[in-house]
This record gives sequence, structure tokens and C-alpha cells, in this order.
Amino acid sequence: MVNNKSVSFLVLGLITVLSIVISSQVFADKIALRPDHPERYVVQEGDTLWDISARFLETPWRWPEVWEYNPDIKNPHLIYPGDVVSLVYDAEGNVRIQIDPNIPTRKISPKVHKVERTDRPINTVPMNSIQQFLSEPRVVTEDELDSAAYIVSGAERRIIAGKNDIIYVRGIITGGDREYNILRMGEPYVDPDSDDVLGYEALHVADATVKEFGDPSTLLITGSNREALLGDRLLPKRANPLDTTYIPHAPDAEVDGKIIAVVDGVSVIGQYQTVVINRGEQDGIETGHVLAVYQKGAIVRDVNDDFDKVRLPEVKAGIIMVIRTFDRMSYALVMEAEKEMRIYDKIRKP
Repeated sequence: MVNNKSVSFLVLGLITVLSIVISSQVFADKIALRPDHPERYVVQEGDTLWDISARFLETPWRWPEVWEYNPDIKNPHLIYPGDVVSLVYDAEGNVRIQIDPNIPTRKISPKVHKVERTDRPINTVPMNSIQQFLSEPRVVTEDELDSAAYIVSGAERRIIAGKNDIIYVRGIITGGDREYNILRMGEPYVDPDSDDVLGYEALHVADATVKEFGDPSTLLITGSNREALLGDRLLPKRANPLDTTYIPHAPDAEVDGKIIAVVDGVSVIGQYQTVVINRGEQDGIETGHVLAVYQKGAIVRDVNDDFDKVRLPEVKAGIIMVIRTFDRMSYALVMEAEKEMRIYDKIRKP
């Protein structure tokens, strides 16, 4: 029988699935184990929480629900490469997922044995796929860009500037922010249902630091993705990075939306690509929301009537998770792709 030295299995975006104590019947009814699940798994460098959960659970995003059945576990612990994740059962037949108690990162009641780690805990999702969408302003309104500071000249009146170049900018408040993103307005994101413009893609041009305030202010370009041009806009860098502690969960209310764009402009959407959806904070969408993607059913002829056409039922194509929200739209990462997904596929509560 598993004793009180049981440990938690990852939570919080450095998150870990926690050890769970529930009846096997409840577990079977609500969250099914994969038929081919392993009894144990050694965490590898590059693994994510979602990857590990998918080895054990049919619906890996639902692991926080499983954790909620164990009120005795208060504090999550991180999972590191080399930790062993095991599937075990207690004397009553209740299933548990736990970290091997011989691993030194375990929690031992009533106190925690702290062990210094030199490696890094695994993430909930592959952060390299989404970092650019978290660290830079990617969606802005037309009003935001119209009122933003802008480049009026480069050093020696040059019209193009790159890393380590000086630029002159109007619209910066003396004594205000010193770190800025240089942006260029991209394509509008349009709601296919209402034709409303939900926002504009903000192309990240470069980063710059104020060297001297004035009108214009003098700035140094500290990093560059592309050449800065006259008229490019500047917005202050975010003081604090966005929270990347993703706890996947379904929305409370029903969702009826669509994928309206895919970043990088590909036509067919696959796993770990980032998509834009036409639902945002004003629709109740929040980071960590998991949504199912559905394709329209094909239109076929009625075999008994050549002039009658029938649309087949919608087909589930995949699972996405919201990684960043805006007022009227959001970015979501494709976590599972059962079929090819395309722009205007529907999104719903899973």
C-alpha cells in the first residue's frame, strides 16, 4: 500500500501532475487510462507535461481534474528529467500516478526534504513553440498604433536602421518608459461571422532603449528581427512577462467560434502550430482553456435523389489550448491533430 510519502505528479507551468487517490470506478468513468499505458516512465529531457500525461491518459489535458480528487496534497512539486513516473494501485484497488519515492525531489510528510537541482524542470507545453507570442505584443488595435510613438529619422538621416543603430523617435514621454518594442502593422484579423476587425497583427521589428529623452528622443536599437523604417511604431516593453503556468481546463460556458488565422501563413495546420481564434477575454476565454476543433462534414449526393445533397456530420480534427488572450481574439497552440485543420474550422468546448 502506498504510504504518506506519495508525491505529486506535475502542476503549474512548471506544473506537475499530482498523485491521485480515487476509486478505480470513478477514474474509469471520468478519465480513462490508455489501453497501452506503461507501468512506469522515465522523464526525458525535452518532455512536457502533456506528453507524459498522454502516455497514461486518453485525455491528457484533464489531469488537473484527477488531481482535484486528492485534497490531501497541498503543494505541487516539479518534475525533472530522470524522475520516474509510475502507475500504481493501493490496497483498495484505487489507481495512482506518482513519482518514484526513491527520487530525491519527493515530498515526505510532514516536512519537505529540499534537494538542490542543477537541471531544469519540464514545461507543460513546448515553450520554444510559443515564446515569441508571450514576450512580444503580437496583436494591437488601430487606435493603439495611431497613438504610439514613431520613428522620424535614423542617424545621419538614414531611413533604414538595424541593431546598434541610433534612431530618433517622437511621442515618448520624458522620464517614462525606457525599453520599447518597435512594431509594424500587419494584416487585420477579421471575424468571418461579423466582418469586424478584431485587431491587427503587430510585426515585431526590433527592440530599442532610450538613450536621451526629448522631442525627438534618442534611442539605441538593441536587437533586431528586421530593418526598422521611418514611421514604425514603438510600444513600451512589458514590465513583467506573462504567466506561463498553464493549467489546462475546459471553459465553463459553451464556445462557438472559429480559427481565423494560422501564424506563418500555412494553409494546413498541424501539431504545435499557433492559431488565432475569434474569441477572447470579452467572450470569457482565458489562458489554459482547452477547445476541440471540428471540420465541416462533406457534402454528398443522396443515393436516391441525384438532385438532393446531404451534409455529413462535423468531424473532430484536434485539440487546441489557449496560450494568450486579447479582448476579442486569442492565440492557441495545437496540442493534438487528429486530422488536417484549416482556417474557419469551428472551435467548441471539448
